[in-house]
Amino acid sequence: MGLSTVQRFAHARTPEALFQGQWQDHPTKLDMFKSYLHQRWEDGCTNAWKLWEEITDRGYRGGYAAVRDYLRPLRTVPRTPAIRPPSARTVSSWILTHPDALPDEAQLQMKIALAHCPELEAPAGHLIREGVAAGRADDLPGLHGFANGLERDQDTVVAGLSIPWNSGVVEGHVNRIKMFKRQMFGRAGFELLRKRVLLA
Repeated sequence: MGLSTVQRFAHARTPEALFQGQWQDHPTKLDMFKSYLHQRWEDGCTNAWKLWEEITDRGYRGGYAAVRDYLRPLRTVPRTPAIRPPSARTVSSWILTHPDALPDEAQLQMKIALAHCPELEAPAGHLIREGVAAGRADDLPGLHGFANGLERDQDTVVAGLSIPWNSGVVEGHVNRIKMFKRQMFGRAGFELLRKRVLLA
């Protein structure tokens, strides 16, 4: 037994003071960067090499292995999956679908979306003129054509954005009649088409 070991044993006040190596809770170069590592981990960055590069840029002078070993226990902790907000297309499809035809989960998500964006529920017919003017002011030819179309059908567009009624039922019947005509390859007369529509 060496002299330094004897001196360490002699000066130790508690058994814990004799522990060395990985069991000893001694300060490390990584200590001042641990809160940053945890924050980045919660943000979704779980690449140890990338995190090591980030804290190296912030002044860390230790090696990659220390960062990797420190992060290893965090990989066993289940993370709460991040909930992605619905896309604009998804929300549009919910709004354009009759509430009775939406699944319960979609109805709940739509209520949450409308709570976050109350302007989606508000009638917006009075904003058409402003929208047309803004579309013409932009340097996008496609938007100019769209603005011209809105202005041509301005009364219809304003009504569609302001009143609760729509022509969805009529459009549905028109599509159904067109489907019957396609199924009969255009060879059936009006009487047969009439019977199919009435009896379907």
